[in-house]
Amino acid sequence: MPSTVKVGLVQMSCLADKNANLAKAVALVKRAAEQGAQIVCLQELFTSLYFCDVEDYDNFLLAEPIPGPSTETLQQVAAAHNVVIIASLFEKRAQGIYHNTVAVIDADGSYLGKYRKMHIPDDPAYYEKFYFTPGDLGYKVWKTKYATFGVLICWDQWYPEAARITSLMGAEILFYPTAIGWATSQEEATNTEQYNAWQTIQRSHAVANGVHVVSVNRVGLEQDGAMQFWGGSFVCNPFGTLLYKASHSEEEIHVEEINLAKTDQYRTHWPFMRDRRIDSYQPITRRYIDEA
Repeated sequence: MPSTVKVGLVQMSCLADKNANLAKAVALVKRAAEQGAQIVCLQELFTSLYFCDVEDYDNFLLAEPIPGPSTETLQQVAAAHNVVIIASLFEKRAQGIYHNTVAVIDADGSYLGKYRKMHIPDDPAYYEKFYFTPGDLGYKVWKTKYATFGVLICWDQWYPEAARITSLMGAEILFYPTAIGWATSQEEATNTEQYNAWQTIQRSHAVANGVHVVSVNRVGLEQDGAMQFWGGSFVCNPFGTLLYKASHSEEEIHVEEINLAKTDQYRTHWPFMRDRRIDSYQPITRRYIDEA
């Protein structure tokens, strides 16, 4: 594989119309491909508004099988434009079993498989436990035409264990499709603190594992104006240096060329992987370590 790859980030706003969102995403993927993107990552649950702000049984009607109608459409786009697509969708696995899932499509249009979100939040306006069964496929890495990468989804991005395992499986890039925002009632200091924490934790995964990180978030007002999705999509190198950062308010398509050889360079000069004491890490599998 070549040592460089061009990754495309699609940061977009969404509507209530699922078909309109899919058509918009298709158009933006095509534009990214025309700008040279070889791998394009779409944001979390891009075919709908972020419906997890409420607990409403009608929202289960948004779900679909994977593979299914949306992946079939994206497979055609991938093949026509020779581009890998990372697509976050609401999966209906069976009656009463639903997942927050990413489908990965290779540049020839072939469906490579899926990753189901492992960490499911339950916070005000983020009632994901009402909708999603936790992932049961484990962490995943895909060898595509252009690069080998792993995908983790939104709440997964706060957990170093997920990034570490995916990196140890051979991922050269960690992609994070995301849907996170600010309550419009919050003061600016809180907004700044939250965004900085979100970006910092992901950049730390890049440093600890010596891989590029690509995080793609949605943008725009939703929940009748109560939530401003903060955009801020970004790319950083294996030492956490920002290569690109999107705005907090605008839709953006960006293509960033990244040098995969940087992984070997940084892991050699800052040998965190070499010096891991795997013999001492067994306590990490416990929920909490109580005093004896």
